[in-house]
Amino acid sequence: MGNDSRMARPRGAMSNASRTPDKTDPRAVADVPSSRTEIDAFLSTARAVQPAGGRGRLIFALDATMSRQPTWDRACALQADMFEEAGRIGGLDVKLVYFRGFGECRASKWVGDARRLAELMTRIDCRGGHTQIRKVLSCAIEETRKQKVQALVYVGDCMEENVDELCARAGELGLLGVPAFLFQEGGDRDAEAAFREIARLTKGAYCPFNSASAKELGDLLKAVAAYAAGGRAALAALEKRGGAGARPLIEQMK
Repeated sequence: MGNDSRMARPRGAMSNASRTPDKTDPRAVADVPSSRTEIDAFLSTARAVQPAGGRGRLIFALDATMSRQPTWDRACALQADMFEEAGRIGGLDVKLVYFRGFGECRASKWVGDARRLAELMTRIDCRGGHTQIRKVLSCAIEETRKQKVQALVYVGDCMEENVDELCARAGELGLLGVPAFLFQEGGDRDAEAAFREIARLTKGAYCPFNSASAKELGDLLKAVAAYAAGGRAALAALEKRGGAGARPLIEQMK
């Protein structure tokens, strides 16, 4: 993942350390915990509709800068729910990417075991700094050039970079056939405009969520897990069973 330029204002407490290069966290990470009912039906459907030629692959990216701290623990629990259930399918590998602080952006190895992913996420603390969404998009491009990635998920609240540069990366990702699903916490207008355009360019989806509504984000994440593990057929099947997060994605994925 390359270095970003032309970033805007910082958020939160900034580090005095010099800018550090991108790092890859050597620790493997993976699966996680969740709830029961409608998911069981999704699991059996997804087993039958996994992507041809192998397991689904999903990049899960998080803004871990200081403004996310108040809701970080709750978000980690919801994301753990999604991966625990998707992990039970046996057909989904996940790469966790997160950024924080002064130029710090890390990526895990590809993993198919949710418990270790949950353990890693609970050890991450938020640190002040700029957003690094361009690095997230670059990571998705590099990974899918090596082997097909079914989806990119990004959860964040702000955008502090040059939007044209982000859109250029998003356009490349779209040409590679990787939809980006961007979930925005809060009401930052600049972030919304950028996230919507990234979703459009990749034929993905943008959805805002209320930090007080844990169920809303949980439903959206489970829907993306369905898509990554089983494609549009699994997403449609989830909607038929009443999965609330499926409809907003289906409506936008034209």
